[in-house]
Amino acid sequence: MNQSRLFLFLALIAVSYLLMEAWQKDYAPPPPVAVPTATAASDGGVPAASGSSAEAVPAAANAANVDKANAPAAPAAELVTVTTDVLRLTIDTRGGSLVRAELLAYPDSPVTKNNPAPPPVRLLNDSTDHYFAAQDGLVSTNGAAPDHRALFHAEQTNYTLADGQNQVGVNLTWTGDNGLKVTKSYTFTRGSYVIGFDQHIENGGSSAWTGNAYQQLQRVDQPKPAGWWTSYTDPSSHSFFGAAWYSTDEKYESMPFAEFIKKPLDRPITGGWSAMIQHYFFVGWIPPATDAVAYSTKVLDPDTAQPRYLIRAFGPAITVAPGQAHDSNARLYIGPKLQGTLNAIAPGLELSTNYGWLTAISQPLHWALSKLHSISGNWGVAIILLVLLLKAALYKLTDAQFRSGARMRKLQPRVAALKERYGDDKAKMQQAMLELYKKEKVNPMSGCLPILITFPVFIGLYRVLMESVELRHAPFFGWIHDLSSPDPLFILPAIYVLITMATQWLTPAVGMDPAQAKMMKVMPLIFAVVFAFFPAGLVLYWIINGATSLLQQYLITRSVDRADTKLKTA
Repeated sequence: MNQSRLFLFLALIAVSYLLMEAWQKDYAPPPPVAVPTATAASDGGVPAASGSSAEAVPAAANAANVDKANAPAAPAAELVTVTTDVLRLTIDTRGGSLVRAELLAYPDSPVTKNNPAPPPVRLLNDSTDHYFAAQDGLVSTNGAAPDHRALFHAEQTNYTLADGQNQVGVNLTWTGDNGLKVTKSYTFTRGSYVIGFDQHIENGGSSAWTGNAYQQLQRVDQPKPAGWWTSYTDPSSHSFFGAAWYSTDEKYESMPFAEFIKKPLDRPITGGWSAMIQHYFFVGWIPPATDAVAYSTKVLDPDTAQPRYLIRAFGPAITVAPGQAHDSNARLYIGPKLQGTLNAIAPGLELSTNYGWLTAISQPLHWALSKLHSISGNWGVAIILLVLLLKAALYKLTDAQFRSGARMRKLQPRVAALKERYGDDKAKMQQAMLELYKKEKVNPMSGCLPILITFPVFIGLYRVLMESVELRHAPFFGWIHDLSSPDPLFILPAIYVLITMATQWLTPAVGMDPAQAKMMKVMPLIFAVVFAFFPAGLVLYWIINGATSLLQQYLITRSVDRADTKLKTA
C-alpha cells in the first residue's frame, strides 16, 4: 500500500468517525417512557431511611412517611448568596440546596471587542429549561428529619470572601419537634472549587435517633441543537452529557440519560464519588472514603416532557443517642475539569475529562501541551511546538519515508511502461512492480509507519482540544479568538488545502488506479469542508504538521535528484 492510498484510507476513517458521532447525537433512539410506579410517584426524589447501609434502596411506604412529615405549608424560602474569588453561588434555605453556581473565571462566550465582559458560565441553575441542583438531607423512620425540602434558617442572606480572608462559612439550622437539631455548614475556600459540607446532628430528645444522610444531583437534559448541522458544528454536542461515578474496583463509569431507565445504577461503593458531567465542567459529590455508600440513579417525572435525572449517594446508618451529637460530612466539587489537580481531590476525578478510549494518548498530549504552554504563554504556540517535537522524534522514520517516495516518483515512467506491457493482467503487473522495487531498493511500505503513528496523535489531540477546559476560549493571534472553535474566517482550512495540494504534487502515485487518483484530487475539497468546522487549534496542528512534512519532503526529493544527477555525470 503506497502512502497516498494509506493517507486516503485513514482520512476517510477520521471523517466517518466524526460524522458518526454527530449522527448518534441526533438520531439515537430516545429513552423509553416508563410507567410511574408507586415509589416513583410518591417519593419526589426523597430516599427512604434504612437501619443499615446495605438497605439503602428507597421503599414506597417509608418515602410516603417522609413526604407526610415534610408536608407543606411553610413560609417561602430565602435565597442565600455566597461570593468567593472563583464562585458565586445561591443556596435555597428550602432544603439547603445549592440551586445556582456561576464560575467567575470562565466567561460564557469569548471576550472580544464587541463583547468585552460576557457573563460567567452558570453551572447549577434553577430555571426550568436548564434545571440543575445539588441537594442533600437526612431521612429517618423513627422521627422527623430534614430532607432536601425542609425549611432551614439562615443567619444572613449574603456572604462574601473578603480580601485577606481564606475561608467563609455558611450555617443553616433546622429544629424538629422531637428535639432534633441539624446544622448544615458549607465551607468555601479561596481559589478552590471544592466546597466542604457538614451536617451536625444534635439529639435533644428522649430516645435514640436513627437515620441516613444522602447527597444527590438532579437535573434536566440539555436542550437539543436545531438540526444535525448545528449539532455537528457545536463542540458541546460531541461531548459526554450525563451521570458518572467512580469505584475502586470498576474505576470510572458513566451513563447517558438515555440509559437511566434501561440500566439504572444500584450498587454499594466505598471510596467513590458521583457526578453529573457536561462539556468542560461538572458537579460531583465526594463522600468520606471510608463510608460504604449506596449509589443509585432514577428518572423523576418520566412521563412528562421534561423529566429530571437523579444520581444519589445514600450513606450508612447513623444512630445518635439522647444528649449526643454526630457529624455527617462530604465534599462537593462545582467547577471545571482541570487536569493535573483533580486526582489530588479524589481518586479518579481526573477521568471526568472524558477522552474515552483515547485517554492513553490524550492525557500525555495534554500534559505535554500544558508544559509547552507554561513556556510559551500561548496555547497556539504550544501546539506548534508540540508538532515540532513530534517531527523531531519521528525524523528518522519520515526521512526514510520521503527518500523512498522520491525514488518511487522517479520510477513512475518505468511503472507506466509496465502497465502498457501487461495491460489488464494485474497479477503479472504486481509481480513486475515488486521485482522493480527490489532491484531499485525501494520499499513502498516505508511511508506507512509515520502516518500510522501521527494519525492516532491527530485523533487524540482532537479529543484534547474538544474536552480540555484549559483550551476553551484560548486565543491565538489575529482573528483566532478561540482555538477550541472553528476558524471564523476559514483561513486556516484554506491554507491546509494549499498544503495538501502541494503535498500531492510531490507524492508519487505509483500503482494507483484511475479511480483512486481521481479521489485523491478531490480530497483537498473534502478536507476544506470538514476542517472548516474543526477546532482552529486542530487545523493549526495539521497545518504545521503538513507544512513541515512538505518542507522536509521537498528538501529530500531535491537531495535525491541531485545525487542521481551526480551519478549520471560521474
